[in-house]
Amino acid sequence: MAEKKTTKAATKTATASKATKKAATPKAAEIAINAENVGFKAGDVYQALAKAEKALSIAEIAKAAKITSEETYLGLGWLLKEGKVTSVDGGITLA
Repeated sequence: MAEKKTTKAATKTATASKATKKAATPKAAEIAINAENVGFKAGDVYQALAKAEKALSIAEIAKAAKITSEETYLGLGWLLKEGKVTSVDGGITLA
């Protein structure tokens, strides 16, 4: 009987371990939406465009600025509102 209890306990432990691993899996990075964070992303986008000196796609901007495409869109929104960027030939460039 002791063996059966050990087997059941081991099964419960294995099941609990699997549940813990699933719960511990990180979700996609969440972006804090506040003026400070979005302003920093706008600065990252601006610097990437200034350095490139040409129109870039969203993916190119994100890669150059080392941020996600979602963060790139946040920064672009800020810069568009300020009139700092414009769309040219399918890309984004400084105004």
